[in-house]
Amino acid sequence: MTPSVRRTSEGLQGFHLSGTVREPATSSEPELVCNVSVSFDRCKITAVTCSCGNKDIFYCAHVVALSLYRVRKPEQVKLRLPISETLFQMNRDQLQKFVQYLITVHHTEVLPTAQKLADEILSQNSEINQVHGAPDPTAGASVDDENCWHLDEEQVQEQVKLFLSQGGYHGSGKQLNLLFSKVREMLKMRDSNGARMLTLITEQFMGDPRLALWRQQGTTMTDKYRQLWDELGALWMCIVLNPHYKPEQKGFWLRQLRRWSGVDVCPLEDGNHGSELTNLTNALPQGPPGNPDSLTRPHRTVFTRAIEACDLHWQDSHLQHIITEDRYTSYCYHDNLDSSLFDARGWPLWHEHVPTACARVDALRSHGYPKEALRLAIAIVNTLRRQQQKQMEFFRTHKKELLHKGITSVTNLEGWVGHPLDPIGTLFSTLMEMGWASEDGATALLDFSGSPGSGRRTTEPSVSPAAAAAQRFLEDGESFVSLAVETALIGLGQQRVMPDGLYAQEKVCRNEEQLLARLQEVDLDDTLVKIFRKQAAFLLEAGPYSGLGELLYRESVPMHTFAKYLFTSLLPHDAELAYKIALRAMRLPVLESTAPSGDLSRPHHIVSVVPNRLPRWFTLSHIETQQCELASTMLTAAKGDARKLETVLESIQKNIHSASHIFKLAQDAFKIATLMDSLPDITLLKVSLELGLQVMRMTLSTLNWRRREMVRWLVTCATEAGVFALDSIMQSWFTLFTPTEATSVVASTVMSNSTIVRLHLDCHQQENLANSARTLALQCAMKDPQNCALSALTLCEKDHIAFETAYQIVLDAAATGMNYTQLFTIARYMEHRGYPMRAYKLATLAMTHLNLSYNQDTHPAINDVLWACALSHSLGKNELASVIPLVVKSVKCATVLSDILRRCTLTTPGLVALHSRSRNSGKLMPLDKAPLRQLLDATIGAYINTTHSRLTHISPRHYSEFIEFLSKARETFLMAHDGHIQFTQFIDNLKQIYKGKKKLMMLVRERFG
Repeated sequence: MTPSVRRTSEGLQGFHLSGTVREPATSSEPELVCNVSVSFDRCKITAVTCSCGNKDIFYCAHVVALSLYRVRKPEQVKLRLPISETLFQMNRDQLQKFVQYLITVHHTEVLPTAQKLADEILSQNSEINQVHGAPDPTAGASVDDENCWHLDEEQVQEQVKLFLSQGGYHGSGKQLNLLFSKVREMLKMRDSNGARMLTLITEQFMGDPRLALWRQQGTTMTDKYRQLWDELGALWMCIVLNPHYKPEQKGFWLRQLRRWSGVDVCPLEDGNHGSELTNLTNALPQGPPGNPDSLTRPHRTVFTRAIEACDLHWQDSHLQHIITEDRYTSYCYHDNLDSSLFDARGWPLWHEHVPTACARVDALRSHGYPKEALRLAIAIVNTLRRQQQKQMEFFRTHKKELLHKGITSVTNLEGWVGHPLDPIGTLFSTLMEMGWASEDGATALLDFSGSPGSGRRTTEPSVSPAAAAAQRFLEDGESFVSLAVETALIGLGQQRVMPDGLYAQEKVCRNEEQLLARLQEVDLDDTLVKIFRKQAAFLLEAGPYSGLGELLYRESVPMHTFAKYLFTSLLPHDAELAYKIALRAMRLPVLESTAPSGDLSRPHHIVSVVPNRLPRWFTLSHIETQQCELASTMLTAAKGDARKLETVLESIQKNIHSASHIFKLAQDAFKIATLMDSLPDITLLKVSLELGLQVMRMTLSTLNWRRREMVRWLVTCATEAGVFALDSIMQSWFTLFTPTEATSVVASTVMSNSTIVRLHLDCHQQENLANSARTLALQCAMKDPQNCALSALTLCEKDHIAFETAYQIVLDAAATGMNYTQLFTIARYMEHRGYPMRAYKLATLAMTHLNLSYNQDTHPAINDVLWACALSHSLGKNELASVIPLVVKSVKCATVLSDILRRCTLTTPGLVALHSRSRNSGKLMPLDKAPLRQLLDATIGAYINTTHSRLTHISPRHYSEFIEFLSKARETFLMAHDGHIQFTQFIDNLKQIYKGKKKLMMLVRERFG
């Protein structure tokens, strides 16, 4: 872009710059010429216009180009007096010529305005004549006027409204976060537009129509949208805590915040409606107390903390000394009270509600006071360290009393990790930024040697003055990085109650993971390892103040994720301490019953603050997963150490209550124990097997969709562990498996060739294992013959005694414990194995349980009945004679009976008997003698009964089907000696009884006469 300055004029108080900016043509776009106008006032751009038409909250490229041109090439810009001064030098003719030429050049643009102004000037009573003089945009504002950077408020509103309407799609959430970052940047530059811009953003957020819709439907807003509201509340906290605010500004902000907070749809701080929390923000050791009505707020909105912070001030003398003096110490100060102003080293402390104190640090950083923020942050951290030491001393002194009672008060109503103001994150960022800057040997800071509003940016070739001064409050060998790390460890290890509500609980997890991710970016040196050891010892010994202490509240936030980080960090340097931390953190008391008072035999106590309350932990699944990951990390690290593996196993069995997670740990241990590049770790393999056995016991009587997978895996694990393990699970199968699982999966796998090959078994070992499997199969068949009898027979095929025993179990259970489907299946198996008489016996037993009604001509058991009759027919006349009465009794379906009858007349009984034993002569069985006469009579009777049943509710659309049914019936009637006569009488009887069905009877006459 090439700016061409047309006109500029500069005055005492400010100036106006205008020019033409040419944007070169491209292959797809022609040259663009833009007319740009920029107004300045005391080194600030106060107004801009550009003919490009681009709409954005930031300056367009043409405005930037013209401004840079003026900065970089001031000699190319002609300076002129304000236009009012030029006009003053003209006479009447010159003025008239000037105006007329101006109108002529821009007649289409200014003529209507010129005529309107002329009319007003000629009118004596017009408003324009009531004011002396006239405005001059080139002369700048008055020295008393407010001056601020240009901000296109309409565009800000439009942009935010657009992003909100997109509902998180198209990167709108990212764009809104960029706007928030812009607000922070403006605050840091002391730009008064920061608060203006945030006000515009907030108004659009409050006007979002989704708020009312969500409230009406009782649904929650999305997580990303909720985080935007949190940032909005945090920014307002920064604004109202501006240390150099004007009282009238704070009053205006307070009215705005109260107005927004009072709207019904204003989001609540924890995402839940109706939660109550005491006002902790201004429960401070300085200043007047907050309003009485603010001590308990039934609904704490995202703006509540900012409203409460309006009661805070910066006039406390101790606070002023902390943030303004590099050498503020008191070595003669020996007050050892909890509220001491200095510690034993004489370094200053700051006692205040920790999140509020950290909000001050954030406000100082946000408003461009890094030195002051750093000083206050160090004082707060020293206070936290001193409190931690006092807490540990108190617990050591009263340990027996506290453990005996088992009940103490809640030490922290609000956790620092997951807090809306993110206090630990603020301290960590403040210290780390200074730490990295010190390590890099250069930093950019504002020099506050003058007034707070007149800072200048400087770059030092070595450690910054702020860092150098603050280092007076670091111990030998300590750095800002080590102080930041220690602060994070203190915050993460704080015992805190799990907040109510899904969003608040998810925020605890998310904030913890964010802090740990930042900690993992720090390389551990000897100094940091010492800090880790020191803090680990504190956390283990600090009792109810630590999430890793001996006294744990049932509703406390678990320490699994934090402990996993500590474990992996400490393991290379102090393995014993690492395991102590990890094992202590395995607790998940919310899933455990309350420990009885006075139980000193337990290594750590669980205290329920509200014994009858079962907290609703929405993130419990995530927490259990983290607990599982901690256990898995310990198992991996303990490979090869039998003592540690046993300890970790005991901890898992005691603290993990989810079968799925224990199963995952068992699988993890198995994978680690059987790595391809090394010999199996027998101890770890046993741990894996033990965990698998626990899973089997836990899921034996409960439904679990992965149960079959679990059973198969356990057999695989036991196979890897050896013959003894397989034999052991078969000996105690009833405590681990259902009878079906034991036979179909366990015993079948044990007796498979692949298992024998895998274990390299000799004949003796194979036989012993097979005997165990057969014993198991018989036990299962006795316990559940319906589902296990066939498997037992199959498994016992190679052992005659066991096979006979299994067969007898089937016979014993046939009368009461088995249905016809199971018996037919076993009968077919017996025939297949070459036991036709046993198959016949079982088939007859199955027939006694069967009952086929007249209309069940598609019943699945029909094939079994046909098979049973064919088997009986093949065995001989006597067997057929025995089975036919059972068929007649059990089957009432005419078509099935006729099919059986027809098959029995086609061949001679016994002619196709097995083993080539022809037991009868080659004559076909007569239909007029037993046993077929009984079957024929039953079939004819079934047809007669079925016919009457069908005619009771027959419809015209079934007439043709009914005629075909009668045709089949006639075929069966004709098989009898006098069948023709019987059928004729049957038809005549139908015509007489159902003569009302004229159309149907007409069809009967047409077909049968």
